[in-house]
Amino acid sequence: SLFSSFHRTASSKTKFSSPSMAPCIDTSRNGKTQLSQNDDSGRYLNFCRPGFSERISRGKHTKTQTDDDVWLKMREEAKSDVAQEPILSSYYDASITSHPSLNHALASILSVKLSNLTLPSDTLFELFISVLQESPEITESVKQDLLAAKERDPACVSYVHCFLSFKGFLACQAHRIAHKLWTQDRKILALLIQNRVSEVFAVDFHPGARIGKGILLDHATAVVIGETAVVGDNVSILHGVTLGGTGKQCGDRHPKIGDGVLIGA
Repeated sequence: SLFSSFHRTASSKTKFSSPSMAPCIDTSRNGKTQLSQNDDSGRYLNFCRPGFSERISRGKHTKTQTDDDVWLKMREEAKSDVAQEPILSSYYDASITSHPSLNHALASILSVKLSNLTLPSDTLFELFISVLQESPEITESVKQDLLAAKERDPACVSYVHCFLSFKGFLACQAHRIAHKLWTQDRKILALLIQNRVSEVFAVDFHPGARIGKGILLDHATAVVIGETAVVGDNVSILHGVTLGGTGKQCGDRHPKIGDGVLIGA
């Protein structure tokens, strides 16, 4: 099993001394790796080396033509799945093949998943699609998250499988929308999305938290990320992980995670 621990003092206004960090640090052999710090504070981030393949955290994607073909590949996969299992025809049509774009399909599936009796899916769809259409950086992150799942999770059999069935992926994309709303000072809506994601997926990201691209939330149940946390690119987080606060009432008080890191609990 994998264990991670965070050792902090009262101050948390720290930054990484380098732009990236190794996916795992074996503290029993290498000792503590210290972050850059103020004169009166220190903060440490420790990881134990996992006993399974490094592909789970080392995958790093660069922009290629293949990235732009993710949506086309998903449509091909959907048609192949329906050919094998015709009973899925209506489900795949409503979820994938009837949509003109990845953004449209994502807004649709999230609106269906997060709606309730007093929060209709049509209302959520209009909100989600408006945010996605004005945020190309979210669309790129969605593609990178799909690529990450396919590359780093041996249980992921296809992009469609991740898109339709991985609650960690869906929770992550809902958070990206909520974070965009948070930065636009539409905080009530952002907090509402956080609440629905927590209720539906058992994943709790504060909308203020900043996450990179190429994120894999494996299983995802009970993952909690606090308001001032920062998660870098190509990070893999297993279930049950909390990036919690230092106990300060306000200000910067949550962990900062570099690129290419694997975290488990």
